[in-house]
Amino acid sequence: MNIDFNKMNNLVPAIVQDSLSGKILMQGYMNEEALAKTKESGMVTFFSRSKNRLWTKGETSGNFMELVSMAVDCDGDSILVKANPRGPVCHTGADTCFNEKNQSKTGFIDQLRAIIKDRKNNPTDKSYTASLFAKGINKIAQKVGEEAVELVIEAKDDNKDLFLGEAADLLFHYLVLLEAKNYELDEVMQVLIERHKK
Repeated sequence: MNIDFNKMNNLVPAIVQDSLSGKILMQGYMNEEALAKTKESGMVTFFSRSKNRLWTKGETSGNFMELVSMAVDCDGDSILVKANPRGPVCHTGADTCFNEKNQSKTGFIDQLRAIIKDRKNNPTDKSYTASLFAKGINKIAQKVGEEAVELVIEAKDDNKDLFLGEAADLLFHYLVLLEAKNYELDEVMQVLIERHKK
């Protein structure tokens, strides 16, 4: 990352986003030392202007933010930090410093899709997902059908855990099928968006 720390007295804004939900959690400032410590420790660390020292988020509350990735903007003078928070981020006890709820986990779908793609491109003998790809499209499609039937059967009963388990199985195998066909979930979403416009 090529960051221009000289523009703002050796500090750059660091916007922290939840890696799963996509919610903006907070904004702080980093200097070169804070950036290095964040990379080294895996915990998001800022330079506190009020304390005039490095400050690792969560050092008092225990609500650390685990680093997932960092990117610099096009001008090289701000950082986007993606992290997994270990609790409420704001000192007030709110999920975010913007007083927004941070409960959506749908962003995990993107992580799961990346794992599925990796299992297809870098198969190992220990991976169930890789074994599905090895068996071919017919087997994958068959698994989607089996999981759909199992979900329908569980829908007729009132066991929440079994129903959600089958729903998760169906969603997982559906994502594998999309990857096997070399289609993106975004393409399916675009079909839904176009339908909604009508």
